[in-house]
Amino acid sequence: MAALGVFVFVFALLASIAIHELGHLLTAKKFGMKASRYFIGMGPTLWSTRRGETEYGFKALPIGGFVKIVGMTQLEDLDDPRDEPRAFWRQPAPQRAVVLAAGSFMHFVIALFVLYAALVAFGEPTTETTRVRFVSECLEPDVKTECAGKPDAPAKAAGVQEGDRVVAFGGEEVTDWKSLTQLIRAQPAGRTELVVLRDGVRVPLEVSVVRRQIEQPDGTFVEGGQIGLYPGENKDHSVVSAMPRTGSFLWELTTGSVAGLAKLPGQIPELFKDQVEGNERRASEGAPVGVVDLGRISADAFVDGDFLAVMFMIAGLNVFVGLFNLLPLLPLDGGHLAILGFEQARTRVYKLIGRRDPGRVDLRKLMPAMVAFIVVMGSVALMLVYAGIANPISLQ
Repeated sequence: MAALGVFVFVFALLASIAIHELGHLLTAKKFGMKASRYFIGMGPTLWSTRRGETEYGFKALPIGGFVKIVGMTQLEDLDDPRDEPRAFWRQPAPQRAVVLAAGSFMHFVIALFVLYAALVAFGEPTTETTRVRFVSECLEPDVKTECAGKPDAPAKAAGVQEGDRVVAFGGEEVTDWKSLTQLIRAQPAGRTELVVLRDGVRVPLEVSVVRRQIEQPDGTFVEGGQIGLYPGENKDHSVVSAMPRTGSFLWELTTGSVAGLAKLPGQIPELFKDQVEGNERRASEGAPVGVVDLGRISADAFVDGDFLAVMFMIAGLNVFVGLFNLLPLLPLDGGHLAILGFEQARTRVYKLIGRRDPGRVDLRKLMPAMVAFIVVMGSVALMLVYAGIANPISLQ
């Protein structure tokens, strides 16, 4: 099952890349540009076929994809001089902008589709009930040793089972997870009564509450009671009710990805330091996550039958990649868009002041910055792959 979970994640990643490049291909063809090649992967060609003027195929290394649009820049030599009128750089600026942005746009389309399908098929996680989805083995699991040598979490030791519905805690009836959490947080250390509904029967249990430092959403820590329970009820959605929730979830993923991108430069030194010193990487502390980590987390969720989490992860990854690709840095599409916007703005300014249009930006002058960006991001990607293998991220 774990291998199947990894396969699902890798397939979804490759499908996202294929659809990204398809966005470039279709818009380029729509505007009459010549797209000579459409490939998924990098390296040696495994298989290809030609349809019309475009060669389609797969490469050996599943680490990307590309569309070859003739004349992407004025620096590019054309194989056939007759293709010059259809060269990318000769087309109107609005059409070039659409082609450049189409790849990122497709990532948002994928995210919308995946989120909507997930909500219709599996519903939406809710804390409106007190159904137990997961019982921790221990309160401080270590990613390397799991719970080896550590005492059971209080709820586990008390006999709480996944699927139970908590109906009372400390002598007070509860109907939603928020009120249950507040009662547990406020409970002094020691034994107290916990009542669960199991197969329609109220089952009284005795649980030993542990007081410990608990991280809050804003990153601060407060002391509170904890027993090791996690909610697990899903609210069903119809094909209609899922529509507005899909939009709100997409907005949440987008704002979260923007915040993650803003933090990324400051996380790179910490990532390097963690690898040198062997520090544990924690998702709760905002540590950057690579494809190896995502594949492992996806596989674990798949094994646990949490297909909703897998689909949300795929949607979130697409939103992040779509936004990352729009960063105004070469060789990203956002870098080309930024240059296009600069050229158009400069042309208008020069026209207003009566000066001759200076023409296109000389990309050769930007090559050092582009190479530096590729080296930095390539190094970060390799570090994340290594970290995902040697020092997997902890979700705690």
